[in-house]
Amino acid sequence: MLVIRFLRMGKKNQPFYKIVVTDKKNPPRSGRFAEQVGFYNPLTKEKNLKADRVKYWLSVGAKPSDTVYNLLVSDKIIEGKKIALHKTKKGKAEVVPESPVEKASNKEKPEEVESREEKKAEEKAEEKKPSVVPQDGTLEGREEKPKEEKKTEEKLEEKKEESSPVEAEKAEEKAEE
Repeated sequence: MLVIRFLRMGKKNQPFYKIVVTDKKNPPRSGRFAEQVGFYNPLTKEKNLKADRVKYWLSVGAKPSDTVYNLLVSDKIIEGKKIALHKTKKGKAEVVPESPVEKASNKEKPEEVESREEKKAEEKAEEKKPSVVPQDGTLEGREEKPKEEKKTEEKLEEKKEESSPVEAEKAEEKAEE
């Protein structure tokens, strides 16, 4: 089987690649190839491909390596999407595959999954709401009062402290009216 792949040349830390057509059994470093169809220098991003020869070898049945395929797509010698060469990291949320017995017992209906997601969204929305923390530390039954009511209550408390109990009651009656 014929392949189109890189043949590494150059010094240490100075790579230079020939793009060659070779038999898949030949190791890439052996230097035995059918034809050189181009070169690629990754340091300078310089590349040169013989498009007509590449198309010929592809028509004969040669398969390009993944990197060479991406190079040919970027040069528009062939059409298609590039191949992802790097492995993607697995997410932390992925679960280890369960045994068949556990899968059968844990199957959920799509409706249950949706309702669970809605509940989570509601919980997050509730967490974001600002809460009023009273001085005694309890949150139950407390709502934020308008500023005007706060001011009148503060004035009443000050008057209670300064005056006698009878005058404090009169001040409360006036505030209620």
